[in-house]
Amino acid sequence: MSFVVVIPSRYASTRLPGKPLSDIGGKTMVQRVYERALLSDASAVYIATDDKRVFDAARGFTDNVLMTLDTHQSGTDRIQEVAQILGLSNDAVIVNVQGDEPLIPPSAINQVAQNLINNAAAGIASLYEDIHEEAEWQNPNAVKLVMDESNGFALYFSRSPLPWHSQEQLQDLLGAGQAIGKRHIGIYAYRVSTLNNYVKWPQSSLEKSERLEQLRAMSQGVKIHMGRAAQKMPAGVDTPEDLEAVRRHIAKMADHGALQ
Repeated sequence: MSFVVVIPSRYASTRLPGKPLSDIGGKTMVQRVYERALLSDASAVYIATDDKRVFDAARGFTDNVLMTLDTHQSGTDRIQEVAQILGLSNDAVIVNVQGDEPLIPPSAINQVAQNLINNAAAGIASLYEDIHEEAEWQNPNAVKLVMDESNGFALYFSRSPLPWHSQEQLQDLLGAGQAIGKRHIGIYAYRVSTLNNYVKWPQSSLEKSERLEQLRAMSQGVKIHMGRAAQKMPAGVDTPEDLEAVRRHIAKMADHGALQ
């Protein structure tokens, strides 16, 4: 299995300015993410940023940091630029690991890469977890998906409750302890050929409505393979409260000698 990991890292953040350089147990967040990615089977791990502060900080622990354009509208565009800078072939596989996932399991990185490699008809692969709580099913910040039952390809993604259940159906499912939906986990594996096409396509109407980048690819007929995450995915860092929770977790793990 051969693939490359790219970690897009932007300094700007509405809810948590300077997020990549936030200190977590003596290391910046971006370094924590980078070190988790190094534990995967990736042949190489790169950080991609448009901010000199992040670039300079990352150069303190790796040479694999790339300065990218500051005009990109999405992380997918930034990943495609990295593929061009590195001169990757069309059939190469890149895993996009978000820069605010300092606890990401390396096994999840391997899983999404392997799923794409194993499914030649797919241009993109990603992961999901089952939803068992109504509040999460109703939450627009939790992206839901439906998929086919034979190949594991996504049929649609939405911020709305998906699939829809009547109140009676919903209570029956919850009472039986069954999943009421699937929540998308924002880790992607791409074929470089798909990335090269993606940046040429205009935004689709569905992408604009849902504010979900993957719908642009689906609108162009790209198949997205979805696999149930083999390991529980820890929460990422979006708010100051999230950051404090991760700091506490890292400190606890360090106290037990399980994390440096």
